[in-house]
Amino acid sequence: DPCNPKSASKNRMAAALLAFFFGWLGFHKYYLHNNQPATIMLCVSLGGLLLLGVPTLIMMVIGFVEFILYVTTTDEEFEKVYVSGRKDWF
Repeated sequence: DPCNPKSASKNRMAAALLAFFFGWLGFHKYYLHNNQPATIMLCVSLGGLLLLGVPTLIMMVIGFVEFILYVTTTDEEFEKVYVSGRKDWF
């Protein structure tokens, strides 16, 4: 239940861990059902591997910034902004 604080906490930490380890591939965005930005991150990251990794590095930075945002926000704010509000980027 997304209104349950324990559930929101689990969702927030799961999203944070996905952003930390697989953020460059957009997995945390797929987890939060933000499929369009997730697909953009995935395509840019994989395509970026062909371009000396610069686009991939940029996606890694975005994933890490979102990890920090997820970890430092409260469960209620995370639910409001990223789950209910479905904020796509940052």
